[in-house]
Amino acid sequence: MKTPDSELDYIKAKNKVEKLKRFYTHFAVYFVINTVITAVKIMHNLKNGETFNEAFFDFATIITWLVWGIAIALHAFSVFGLPLILGEDWEERKIEKLMNDELQNE
Repeated sequence: MKTPDSELDYIKAKNKVEKLKRFYTHFAVYFVINTVITAVKIMHNLKNGETFNEAFFDFATIITWLVWGIAIALHAFSVFGLPLILGEDWEERKIEKLMNDELQNE
């Protein structure tokens, strides 16, 4: 039989796993899609007479990795960095505060 505390711990752990799963999926999609885009752009640039270095270090290719990379970095920070800065129980404290504020406003 589960106690309320163990059930709450299970829900917290499940939430963390879901966040990690979403991040890993996001990262995998980022890597696969950008690899395909880069390969297509390199092949296209090589057909247009560029050298491999010119084709590989094309600004459009680099900016694609960079812009989406910033989004990945922000996602990683929200999953891994925020708990380090705000504390592991930040969400719980915030929920409790909002619930108390709601009760006081009634």
